[in-house]
Amino acid sequence: MSLGFGLLSAQTRHGETDWSRAYRQTIDLASDAERLGFNSVWTTEHHFVDDGYMPSLMVVSAAIAMATKSIEIGTGVLLAPLHDPLRLAEDAATVGLISGGRFTLGLGLGWSQVEYDAFGAAMSDRGAAMDEVLQILPQAWSGEPFHHEGRVYQLPEVGVRPTPSKKIPILIGGSAEPAIRRAARLADGVFANAPVDKFLQQMEWIKDELDRSGRDPAEFRVIHYSILLPGASENEAWAHYFPHVWQMSWKYSDMEASATRTGPPPNAPELTDETREALRQRSTLAGPADQIVEDLHDIRSRSGLGIEFVARSFFHTLSYADQVDLMERLATEVAPYL
Repeated sequence: MSLGFGLLSAQTRHGETDWSRAYRQTIDLASDAERLGFNSVWTTEHHFVDDGYMPSLMVVSAAIAMATKSIEIGTGVLLAPLHDPLRLAEDAATVGLISGGRFTLGLGLGWSQVEYDAFGAAMSDRGAAMDEVLQILPQAWSGEPFHHEGRVYQLPEVGVRPTPSKKIPILIGGSAEPAIRRAARLADGVFANAPVDKFLQQMEWIKDELDRSGRDPAEFRVIHYSILLPGASENEAWAHYFPHVWQMSWKYSDMEASATRTGPPPNAPELTDETREALRQRSTLAGPADQIVEDLHDIRSRSGLGIEFVARSFFHTLSYADQVDLMERLATEVAPYL
């Protein structure tokens, strides 16, 4: 087992509005991830954010596919209820074909009322919408005409073409018990980000639901993604990356407000001691590489499942050179030992 890298978001740096640069460097970083030996690269979706947080994962996934040869390309995650399911099936099949079967479709529900309102989707129906999407996609990719009559979606009889050349795995992202159990019932795996204790509880839900459904745990994929910060010591790693982790984390609380904001994106508020401690308690491993490796092995061992790992170590406020340096450290000091 090795290590994946993400979550690429194509956000601009402070004071910039060069969207072209953000996307060029996103594709370049995916190529760097392949060159450095990461086994997967992951994108992430939100809408209307003033720093340009990536809204179009399928378009970018296709571009990454054309710029790479072997790396797995995953969405971590695409917000399924905001997308027409037939168009989602078409786009995913197309990316699967362009990539030569390297595409993995990670789906999530999202949490922003602004996004749901803007796309005319009902947040109250999002769980039901996901259940139906997970029924629709395999039928759509079969190449055979089908129709769907559900509470959320009513689809006429059509055949979706083109069809994927190989199965497109579907992973479910989320943290709540219904999302985790939904993944174990209806999907090929889970894409999870949670502190260790909560993650281990999620694994118990997965094992229970797989058993109820008669599914083989060996055929169910579990990916845990977390911020990995290599450094000479934990304090040194945090001292170097704190501002970047904080800007990334704070932006989620600012997203809905930014949807109607004019002017350049603001910086995160000044870090306080309370904020620093809260960040340290999240799903982050910081310090010497051998300690990060040991902690990841401990998570895998305690879970009782074959956990894969993704480093959520893309920070849009880092310079390109510093970002690549961080990737190189993870690729040489952590990935080979997983």
